Amino acid sequence: TFNTSNVTKLCPDAQCLFAFYGGETAYHKYLIILQFFNLFMFFWLANFTIALGQVTLAGAFASYYWAFKKPDDMPPFPLFSSFSRALRYHTGSLAFGSLILAIVQVIRVILEYLDHKLKAAENRLAKFLLSCLKCCFWCLEKFIKFLNRNAYIMIAVYGTNFCTSARNAFFLLMRNIIRVAVLDKVTDFLFFLGKLLIVGSVG
Repeated sequence: TFNTSNVTKLCPDAQCLFAFYGGETAYHKYLIILQFFNLFMFFWLANFTIALGQVTLAGAFASYYWAFKKPDDMPPFPLFSSFSRALRYHTGSLAFGSLILAIVQVIRVILEYLDHKLKAAENRLAKFLLSCLKCCFWCLEKFIKFLNRNAYIMIAVYGTNFCTSARNAFFLLMRNIIRVAVLDKVTDFLFFLGKLLIVGSVG
């Protein structure tokens, strides 16, 4: 914001003086909202990128696992084929799953922002409720990440939409709850090896 001041009396050539910046325009009134929107878009795009990588790896592993005669029935470039299928047929499912996770993550950021604002306050009830909300949304984020990853595997294997894949993945996990703890760690390790393979092939 620019305005004139008493300096014009001392220096007639001066037309304006920079007094201060911010706080008057409509942009500055909604600056925090715009920053949260930018943060939301960042979370959404980051989660979509992670989901695309998970579906690509799951599809490549599935093409090997379900091949009747190995390696004759396998596609020549399983990673590229799985990546192209994910972009062509499953972009909406990946975007929807990433959207749900991004909303929860933005809510967590808002709760952290409120917690930072309430540090100087003496309202113990508000702090207690805020801590409970932070704990609940932390658990919700972990659960959605776990469910999304298994839903993406269902998407890559069966080609169903996100909601159907998430439902099938949830009931499959509930029917095999004991095996999940062991197989989940094995899956994490396989995903890690796949990421190393992709990075090594690109680099």
